[in-house]
Amino acid sequence: MSDATPAPADPLVEPKIDLGGALNKRGFAWAIFEWARNPYYVLIVIYIFAPYFAGIIGQNLIASGELDGLDGAAQRAEANAAGQATISALVKYAGFIAAFTAPFLGAALDRGGRRKPLLVVFLGTLAVMSFSLWWIKPGDAGMPVWMGMSALVLAAVGYTYSEVTHNSMLNVNGRRSALPAISGLGLALGNLAGALMMCFIVFAFAMPALVGWPFEAPLFGINVAEGEHQRLAGPLCAVWLVVFSIPFFLNAEDGGTKGASWSRAIKDGAGGLVRTVRNASENKNILKYLAARMLYADGMQALLALGGVYVGLYLEWNVVELSTFAIVASFFAFGGGIVGGWLDGLVGPKRALVIEILGMIATLAFQLSITSNSVLFGMVQGFEIWDGPIFNTLSDVIYLSTAGAIAVTATASISSSRSLLVHLAPEGRVGEFFGLYAIAGTVTVWLGPLLVESFTKWSGDQRIGMSAIGLLFVLGLIVLLTVHSPHHPAVDDKD
Repeated sequence: MSDATPAPADPLVEPKIDLGGALNKRGFAWAIFEWARNPYYVLIVIYIFAPYFAGIIGQNLIASGELDGLDGAAQRAEANAAGQATISALVKYAGFIAAFTAPFLGAALDRGGRRKPLLVVFLGTLAVMSFSLWWIKPGDAGMPVWMGMSALVLAAVGYTYSEVTHNSMLNVNGRRSALPAISGLGLALGNLAGALMMCFIVFAFAMPALVGWPFEAPLFGINVAEGEHQRLAGPLCAVWLVVFSIPFFLNAEDGGTKGASWSRAIKDGAGGLVRTVRNASENKNILKYLAARMLYADGMQALLALGGVYVGLYLEWNVVELSTFAIVASFFAFGGGIVGGWLDGLVGPKRALVIEILGMIATLAFQLSITSNSVLFGMVQGFEIWDGPIFNTLSDVIYLSTAGAIAVTATASISSSRSLLVHLAPEGRVGEFFGLYAIAGTVTVWLGPLLVESFTKWSGDQRIGMSAIGLLFVLGLIVLLTVHSPHHPAVDDKD
């Protein structure tokens, strides 16, 4: 949910329009939008480009001579920590902008005019910034690092704004009973598109360069040694976005009010936002839950956004290894929603959420116990499994096995979080509190990256930097345990 205010009770469309299900023309058009847009987040923000960009920052730091007094291993560790801290700062800046603006955009969308023209602007910004990433090269050969960071921040803002606007159109593109299926289809298509694009980069460029298969050399003359296959992810995502968003613009219902004043909508939306926040003070139980969600959701977002950078630098994984991790995670994420729903029904949404957060904490702790030479903080010594080009050590294989755990627990926690809010919200005010739920998801989105950046800079160690995410999980869990959840019929809930 990304709307900052409750959606209208009835779709703002002409009565003659038949609102169908997920495979209806309009429902499917809404869902395919995520097939067009979500690969940017998967390829650029997490697995392909961000580790490359962090590596460039580290290379530039070594080339500057600032680390000349250190030996080779110490130099790499300092350079990698600097790269991780910079990417964390980038995500933090984008989070600041979202925190201060996205809730007001969401509030205005329910009262404003046509939404598709806004999406053209947001997606246009995302596409142009994504395409420009091709010119980010090591050294002074291409776009300066500060310009690359600016492009990534602008793209992140465009992505967030497009998400808020797109989500506000869900209720007018399907009948009420079909909205969960339409939303789930969009998520599934987005993950599938990202996985397919990563497979293309792996088999068209990375694998040919590593082992000469399935082609003797990378296609189209791409120079893998210079990172061109990672830079190419930017233009690929831009073109993919433009082409596959066309069905959405042709077939999806807009839902806005033709001719409505956007200036009036912004003013009224800000007032509605203030009223929603003020009314929430009447229900301290929900306020505690929203505070808990701010903490553990920030941790989850930081873990997903920075996990690729961490493992790419710390375990020195290549594109093939990172892409394999992402593809495995995508398959398990599909099942995470099913697990979340099943667990909700079995033990109730609060207990399900507690289990899922504990699962994320345990997985993060296990991941941080893995180095290139050992597992479980040195208790198990690593060794080389084979002399191949990918996953050739025990540490590599064990870290790969954590993809399923983090994907299932993170996805299931999203499902359980929404379900718990429905349980907690007063009857007839669910939409209002989902508005607050959306605000809680944006106002502190910068906190996780800020902690990772600060811990990494303070310690000069990537693992210590990533451990800051665990603090958010633990604090969120502690606050969640103070929330009173309604009794679940299947268990004797004494919360």
